[in-house]
Amino acid sequence: MSFALLPTSAPALIRAPVEKTPEQKRSRATLGLIFLTLFIDMIGFGIVIPALPLFAKGSRIGASADQLAWIVGIYSLLQFVFSPLIGKLSDRIGRRPVLAVSILGTAIGFAVLGAATTVTMLMIGRIIDGISGGNISTAMACIADSTTREQRSRSMGMIGAAFGLGFVIGPALGGWLLHFGVSVPFYFAAALALMNALLVLARLPETLTPEIRAHAREKATIAEVFRGRSGTITITLLSQIAGVTGFSVMTALFAIFCSQRYHLTAPQIGNVFAFVGIVGALMQGGVVRRLLRRPIEKPLAILGTAILAASMVALAMTPSGSSGWPITMLLLVCAGMSIGNSLSTPTLNGIASRSVDPHCQGTLMGLMQSAGALGRFLGPMLGFKLLRFDANDTSAYGRTAFFASAALLALDCVLLCFLHVPPPAAAEGEVSA
Repeated sequence: MSFALLPTSAPALIRAPVEKTPEQKRSRATLGLIFLTLFIDMIGFGIVIPALPLFAKGSRIGASADQLAWIVGIYSLLQFVFSPLIGKLSDRIGRRPVLAVSILGTAIGFAVLGAATTVTMLMIGRIIDGISGGNISTAMACIADSTTREQRSRSMGMIGAAFGLGFVIGPALGGWLLHFGVSVPFYFAAALALMNALLVLARLPETLTPEIRAHAREKATIAEVFRGRSGTITITLLSQIAGVTGFSVMTALFAIFCSQRYHLTAPQIGNVFAFVGIVGALMQGGVVRRLLRRPIEKPLAILGTAILAASMVALAMTPSGSSGWPITMLLLVCAGMSIGNSLSTPTLNGIASRSVDPHCQGTLMGLMQSAGALGRFLGPMLGFKLLRFDANDTSAYGRTAFFASAALLALDCVLLCFLHVPPPAAAEGEVSA
């Protein structure tokens, strides 16, 4: 039999395993390290969430409602001021040193919180942490540096997955550590942050290339971010403020809300946060990443925000009680909140990231983090003010605040409807010089 009778394309029918290029291997390794960095960071952040309001309001410090609002909110107010500056700095001197120093500042802030015996000391700890709290925007810029535009929204889901997994372990661990003393969760979080800073210095490669760094020194201004795409960036930032403000009303009040309406202890509240984190991690680490293989970011963002708004209304209306149906309802509503947040957060970050050139990524992510920080400041301030309307009614505790949260999230849905999504087919080489 003649071999000439064989089709010339026969070898193509047998597909050999595709060998990844060195650049692709480095990109995957870098993304893995960024995920690990964010995961450790979010564990520390999660540890503090159930502990801080209960610690500040407890007998050791005895903060009032107004003081508690500032203790929770001052961190985010300072992030609002400093995140764009830190993001711009990372565009100039590199992601790695900025990330390491900001995480080290977080460690110092947690240590001061653990040593606090007065409201003033709590405020100092939160101020230190807030000033150095630009690490999320820098991590986002690292991801943007290491991915193509088409992959970016899916890769931004890593941040959501890290948040989710951090919320699985962090709040539950924080509630459990409270058994050993009111300061223990904060010292443990400080130790985690210190370890994380050392990990970044030892293992994380610099993702900012010399070419992009040189370009950033010349023209990575805030005006450059808005140039040619002011409508998209403006609506994205307004959406971030409205959505995060609404969501932060809930997160600021949740531990006290669960304590008052459902009579849950700190460890039990931690377990509820862990449940929310498990749902979020499964959604963002699996479902959302698969959904984002298609260009449906805008519909997903709108759907997620609508689910969040409906969940806030449901949370306001859940019955009070320490077991049975009230707790089941609470968990169902929490699952809805986690699903909604998982659909909306990474999609919005991905849309924003694909709207600008590589040399503006740090500045843009700083603006996004700043907008989110403003929302996380306004949310607690609004929530604790509105809490007074229901403070003496256990069955309706927090209802007014959660209705306000739902209204803000509904406004976010309207804004998202007007958002222009950049086409996903843009090639990496098409970015402006």
